[in-house]
Amino acid sequence: QVQLVESGGGLVQAGGSLRLSCAASGRTFSSYAMAWFRQAPGKEREFVARISSSGGTTRYADSVKGRFTISRDNAKNTVYLEINSLKPEDTAVYYCAARNTPASAGTTYDYDYDFGQGTQVTVSS
Repeated sequence: QVQLVESGGGLVQAGGSLRLSCAASGRTFSSYAMAWFRQAPGKEREFVARISSSGGTTRYADSVKGRFTISRDNAKNTVYLEINSLKPEDTAVYYCAARNTPASAGTTYDYDYDFGQGTQVTVSS
């Protein structure tokens, strides 16, 4: 069973930046693709970004492309999400996700992942 612990969320003004972190344990971290999803109030959880097990391939939702950067440090069992140029519509709970089977490639489907508890990001206008 994987354990995922997110941190780094908070309240920030529009245009600001945050760096989210997710520490993973319970699995061989480097064998699993990772991702970030988010859920805004009253909306379904949506894909944000994914990264392959090696870190060599990343993909982003169109809504965050150019502003968000996903990365990972396999030596530290940690995945990151750098968020820049924040907008009020980025307000959501952000969830770290690990593929639920060993896989080098990520997907955009939440049923392919196990999730952490989430960290709240609130962007004020």
